[in-house]
Amino acid sequence: MTGLLAAVFFLLLALSFPVSHALVTGATVAVMASDWLSPFGIIQQMFLPTQSFPLIAIPFFLMAADLMMGGKLGRHLIDFATELVGRFRGGHAQVSVLGSTLFGGVSGSAVADATALGRLLVPWQIRMGYPRAFCGATIAASATIDILIPPSIPLILYALVSNASIGSLFVAGIIPGLLLAVGFLIVCNISARLRGFPYERTPISWRALASRAAYASPALAMPVLVLLALRFGVMTPTEISTSAVVYALLVSAFFYRDLTWKRMRDAVYSAGIATGVVLLLIMSSTVVGWLLTLEQVPDHFLDWARGMFDSKASIILLMNLMMLVAGMFIDLPAAILLLAPLFIPLAEAYGIDLVQLGVTMVVNLAIGLYTPPVGTTMFIGSMLSRASIGAVVRELLPFYAVALTVLALMSYVPALTVGL
Repeated sequence: MTGLLAAVFFLLLALSFPVSHALVTGATVAVMASDWLSPFGIIQQMFLPTQSFPLIAIPFFLMAADLMMGGKLGRHLIDFATELVGRFRGGHAQVSVLGSTLFGGVSGSAVADATALGRLLVPWQIRMGYPRAFCGATIAASATIDILIPPSIPLILYALVSNASIGSLFVAGIIPGLLLAVGFLIVCNISARLRGFPYERTPISWRALASRAAYASPALAMPVLVLLALRFGVMTPTEISTSAVVYALLVSAFFYRDLTWKRMRDAVYSAGIATGVVLLLIMSSTVVGWLLTLEQVPDHFLDWARGMFDSKASIILLMNLMMLVAGMFIDLPAAILLLAPLFIPLAEAYGIDLVQLGVTMVVNLAIGLYTPPVGTTMFIGSMLSRASIGAVVRELLPFYAVALTVLALMSYVPALTVGL
């Protein structure tokens, strides 16, 4: 039954079916081919995950991000980042990295980051004299920082599967996110020095920097407020997500004074569409997880791994390699929902902390977002920069080196994630 499910799933993926549709179709064919399962079991299993209370956090975090970034705030964030690093070598490219890091505290979505920031920054960087492919590569890689800086939608999905603390996952995502940001900033600086990219030579204006920081302060404050509320147990993640919407409404209405009925309607519509996509993935992956459990696939995988590998280090390497390959072909949310049920028993058997596993999984699968053949942010960067995929991938090579280094640190130095 599992073999038939996998065959149908990968066939439909090759035919460009959406992942969730391929999963449901594969599961339905497998159940229909079985002589002891009823199709009503699929309906029941698809309904079960929709009753999860923490799931409510996803649409509200998405709506808060749309409300804040749909007005003047996005422009103020870019102005602040430009004023801060624009005068360094590679500074125009570093704005993408810093902007993504700041944007991560609002959005939690790499695709939204790459699209929203890329439309503003990539044409500007090209006008400044930067190579098209390098601009596309920078936004493609740096957008993935977004999904590590809280609030992070992928970490919420992992928490739903693993029952790990959302607050602990949010806190644990900070260090890898900042390490990636520092590494990517260094790549931009070294590339600019070696290749002679243009940069502004005028001295920094501290008054202008302070003014930009003041206008961007609502966005800079949001992740801090989220972490403080989680760390001190003031509110649950779901309560924080709804409070974030109220915060975004108040900031837009009284600080920036750019809130309109159209923006509110668009934010509700956009959050609803994005939530529907994620929810369908959760429902379809739950059905697949149910069938895999019935056939004891996680137990067989655990027995096989124990027989082949005898150390924690080798198990971590195995999981990383599997996730790297999966991330190249399957979108990040779907990969988390499919792989986490397989890896969680293995991690528990070898004493790997589930928070560390979750952060490592997100760092790992984020690399797949800008890796061929189906890297989402890679295609967005190529489209916005109007450079070929091959040219963008060549420019991504140093970014891959940084990301793999951070992945190794997260995998083998648990104190960087669970020591906070």
